[in-house]
Amino acid sequence: MYSFLIVAHSLFRWLVLISLLFAIYRAYVGWFTKKAFTPLENSIRNFASTITNIQFLIGLWLYFKSPIVGYFWDNFNVAVHERDIRFFGMEHITMMFIGVSIINTGSSLAKKRPTDKAKFKTIAIWFSVGLTIIFLSIPWRFSPFTSRPYFRTHQTN
Repeated sequence: MYSFLIVAHSLFRWLVLISLLFAIYRAYVGWFTKKAFTPLENSIRNFASTITNIQFLIGLWLYFKSPIVGYFWDNFNVAVHERDIRFFGMEHITMMFIGVSIINTGSSLAKKRPTDKAKFKTIAIWFSVGLTIIFLSIPWRFSPFTSRPYFRTHQTN
């Protein structure tokens, strides 16, 4: 199960990134060109938010199955000083929770905005902030925190 979750979480992140980038692009275009907020725009907002939530749930499931996280909590006083272990035991999940919460807040607020321009602006700003936090918290190959392959096809440490 753990190996499946690692691969699913790794591959699903690309769908999250693409859907958020697309929603943000559409939101900025709509905001600055004063477009109408159509049912299609609402579907794009909802899809990006939903995909992000599904990824978070996969990540949460992975968090509780992870031997790295298990080691972190079982050996907290030592593990908190180990960069890779601390990243996955504490930093990654905390920042992802914050990023996903910001996206969910922006999605919810956008639905309640009275004007099309306000809806686009809300999505543009909140999704941009959420995506930035998420992007910085992904263990990219170039990350100063820790790194993992861009596409994981099996479990590696």
